[in-house]
Amino acid sequence: MVALILVVLAPQLGNINRSDAPTWTWIAGVLLVDVAHVWSTIFVTYWDPIERRRRSWLYALTPLCAYVAAAALYQAGPDIFWRTIAYLAAFHFVRQQYGWMMMYRSRAGQRSVAGRWLDGALIYATMIYPLVVWHTQLPRNFWWMREHDFISGLPSVIATVALGIYAALAAIYVGAAIVAARRGAPITWGKHLLVITTAACWYVGIVGNNSDYAFTVTNVFIHGVPYLVLIFLYARRVSAADSASSLTAKLLGNRRYALLLFATTLWAIAYCEELLWDHTAWHEHAGLFGASSDASWLARLAPWLVPLLVTPQLVHYVLDGFLWRRSNPRIGRALQSTTR
Repeated sequence: MVALILVVLAPQLGNINRSDAPTWTWIAGVLLVDVAHVWSTIFVTYWDPIERRRRSWLYALTPLCAYVAAAALYQAGPDIFWRTIAYLAAFHFVRQQYGWMMMYRSRAGQRSVAGRWLDGALIYATMIYPLVVWHTQLPRNFWWMREHDFISGLPSVIATVALGIYAALAAIYVGAAIVAARRGAPITWGKHLLVITTAACWYVGIVGNNSDYAFTVTNVFIHGVPYLVLIFLYARRVSAADSASSLTAKLLGNRRYALLLFATTLWAIAYCEELLWDHTAWHEHAGLFGASSDASWLARLAPWLVPLLVTPQLVHYVLDGFLWRRSNPRIGRALQSTTR
């Protein structure tokens, strides 16, 4: 809701019909939320000795493999590299919303295979339809990672077909919810709210507005903020129960300052990463990171530095695919309590 309110307030906050969002939007959305949420995973992986020992090979090899793959992609060409990273990021954002949907189903005790397929298909449709529209309307005033990262030239008829599928799934979902309510089944408000907010934010941010500002506040906030909250709550519980000597426990053990230490630690790491990004590739925020007097040596190292800087993002994508599985008993117990 906050993201949608920020879009409504856009005329009072400045001109948003442009390709560059206001600096404060970048600071809040990208630096303090997006980059911070990527690094937050370390609280429950690399800084948790029990989890680290449980999957030692995964945590040791993932950064190395991610860097090697990223460096190979960059050697194939910067355009190929950024296009691949953009699609991986979009896939990750879509999968996270699907994960929330499955979490709400599990909490509600919903085990129907047909219901699982319907819920999954609809939550995917809420995001895939806007992405299809995006591909049919290129170029636009915003992009995922950098300009021209998505493939252009998709026929508009595909968006029409996607909309039809989306509408059909939504109608079936609403019908099924009404039937279930009339039969006395508990109403899963969390799941319904997830569908509504995801549909609204992705439509408003991508289809309804051709604006970097609208895309940033609707796309990044609903992805990063809930994840940060979940990591914080989960890290507090797991570290207190299992890893009293872990770095996570030391940072979050003091209830009064836990949230402050959690946020400032992540923001400090995010600032350092974005400083390197700005001096290596973007050169867009000299007011925040300072101007480089001679960046030629950084340009020469870009084929090796850029893959290194994108490695934390790739590691976050991979580890997320393993970390939140309920087959992990520690995750299962923690999620039952932290998501109530």
